[in-house]
Amino acid sequence: MRRLLSAAAAAAAAFTLASCSFGEPPEPETGEPPNLPTPSGAPESPATFMDVVAEGLDVPWGLDFLPDGTAIVGERTGRLLQIPIAADGTAGEPVELRTVDVDDTGEGGLLGIAVSPNYDDDHAVYVYYTSGDDNRIVRVDPTSDAAPEPVLTGIPSSDHHNGGALEFGPDGFLYAATGDAGDDAAAQDPDSLGGKILRITTDGAPADGNPDPASPVYSLGHRNIEGLAWNAAGELYATEFGQDIADEVNRIEPGANYGWPYYEGPGGDPKYTDPVLTWEPFEGSCAGAVFLEDSLVTACLRGQRLWIARFDSSGAVAGEPQAAVVSEFGRLRSVAMGPDGMLWVTTSNRDGRCVEERGCTANEADDRIIRFSTSYAAQGRV
Repeated sequence: MRRLLSAAAAAAAAFTLASCSFGEPPEPETGEPPNLPTPSGAPESPATFMDVVAEGLDVPWGLDFLPDGTAIVGERTGRLLQIPIAADGTAGEPVELRTVDVDDTGEGGLLGIAVSPNYDDDHAVYVYYTSGDDNRIVRVDPTSDAAPEPVLTGIPSSDHHNGGALEFGPDGFLYAATGDAGDDAAAQDPDSLGGKILRITTDGAPADGNPDPASPVYSLGHRNIEGLAWNAAGELYATEFGQDIADEVNRIEPGANYGWPYYEGPGGDPKYTDPVLTWEPFEGSCAGAVFLEDSLVTACLRGQRLWIARFDSSGAVAGEPQAAVVSEFGRLRSVAMGPDGMLWVTTSNRDGRCVEERGCTANEADDRIIRFSTSYAAQGRV
């Protein structure tokens, strides 16, 4: 579920996020100091507000919010948790709602979570997870122990490259990003659900307006996508893991082919769509993503940072992307804007990839969910 801040708060958040780790923030074009309002609903606190809302978790992956502001979080091991938010904005202790039987070998397990836009009526939460046979999308009622109801099955699975991003788009359809599951050829095979972005109804049928009306495939030629985000104009962007050369941000167009495994990063071949932005894997491996107005914020695993990239009205990157919270919290997986006006970020330091040779050390607090206010950002911390 993608929630945007008000224009003023979002612009301020993007500006101050981007100023982190680069000394004093630049002045805006007007020469006036930036206006940095605290988002409505944020807890009253000192100007530098950073809150660890949960710790001691086991690889929190999916993250979304119920209409009442409650956070819904999935651990890769299969636990579905809720984090209640009080009227004053205080976060409560995580409470287990239910479990899902998953295969969490390697990179598999309980991955993306998307709360139904009609949750008040249907109590539906959609979950992307790895079973013993495939990756699949199911519908669950988090308040019930009823068996998950399959929505779409048969997505290729492996111990790596399972994709897993799951979001409702502004058009009301469900978007799922799948990995190639270690089979390069699947990304180019129109009959395979691997290495694709899928666009479906809540019953699993191909959504109206798909390039092929009989297929859920919306775009192809992807290696492994873990982040989907829409800007204020409703345009879709995806964060994609490269192999050795370049991690990508792609602007997604229906029916477009993004070139994997023939190209990693820009290829210049007119048959394939080049990324709009790339990073080297050591500073990227970016997963979850969210837009703050015209700025994309993405949480990075190997890069152990948030990248903030501003885009102009043509969809091109405007200026140099800025890095924030570099190596402060380790590997970052998911990022979302909560209904409290706070930026929520999950760590992924218990996934077996946090190793000293890559400058990552897990501690007893991991894994954590952290939220930041824009006033915290205004102090140059984020």
